[in-house]
Amino acid sequence: MIGRICSSIPSTNPSELKPFQTINGLQHLAEARRFKAWFLDQFGVLHDGKQPYPGAITTLEKLANCGAKTVVISNSSRRASTTIEKLSSLGFNPSLFLGAITSGELTHQYLLRRDDPWFAGLGSSCIHMTWSDRGAISLEGLGLQVVDNVEYAEFVLAHGTEALGLSSGDALPMTLEELNKILEQCAAKKIPMVVANPDFVTVEARALRVMPGTLAATYEKLGGEVKWMGKPGEIIYKSAMAMVGMEAADCIAVGDSLHHDIRGANLAGISSAFVTGGIHATELGLSKFGETAADSSVHSLASKYEAYPTYVLPSFTW
Repeated sequence: MIGRICSSIPSTNPSELKPFQTINGLQHLAEARRFKAWFLDQFGVLHDGKQPYPGAITTLEKLANCGAKTVVISNSSRRASTTIEKLSSLGFNPSLFLGAITSGELTHQYLLRRDDPWFAGLGSSCIHMTWSDRGAISLEGLGLQVVDNVEYAEFVLAHGTEALGLSSGDALPMTLEELNKILEQCAAKKIPMVVANPDFVTVEARALRVMPGTLAATYEKLGGEVKWMGKPGEIIYKSAMAMVGMEAADCIAVGDSLHHDIRGANLAGISSAFVTGGIHATELGLSKFGETAADSSVHSLASKYEAYPTYVLPSFTW
């Protein structure tokens, strides 16, 4: 393995060290065939929402040629099929993915089946926070009644941060401040929230966009109950392991968010590769694509988020 070892990251026990290995690309790790299943985040790893990162398409192809089973695991509030379609439109070969698991897909399935006791008790009327510019999320087939009056709502469903869903299926654009005022009313009524995208921010055309996890964090601070339907929760990793039919020891997660991707992998007991050029690039002092982060900077940020990667690399390149 080409790289270097940094063993200065403390675990929860200060007397122990959690080493990570800095690598320049994935070639040697992939060719060693140490991991049979690769769980890939999309935004900040494969693409920036508008275009694929340099080398990402060929890296995916070479990874597949090494026999790796790849699954996209994403905190996207979109359905899994939409995610694969998006990747295809950006030039990724959809046949190279075994499938995709998104927090939006998990949310849809749990609301549809209602076989989980918590979801069974939700009720059917909801305040729906969704997207406007990015396109509202459809709730078709779920038997939900969307209301815009908190008095009639039994729960909050957070898919986006740009608009309030209306019973007509349309979306009324709103600012974060306006949505937060509605959340205050919901918290006062003590109704639960389901967040279909736990991300706080995401990379979009090299800028950061506020995501529904920010609304959920606000709701918890207001005393509201939140069901987080994606990373870093184990639910999405367990689903991915079930999809590939493998145990944690055979899996590795690749992501750019320490809080969501790396901490989630830690909680699920699987190895992880932290891509430094995503949402943490500015925090790590990186100014251009492919630039290598200093071990000391990674150490400080990992300690801050209590998320410890197995490998660290600048980008999803070979």
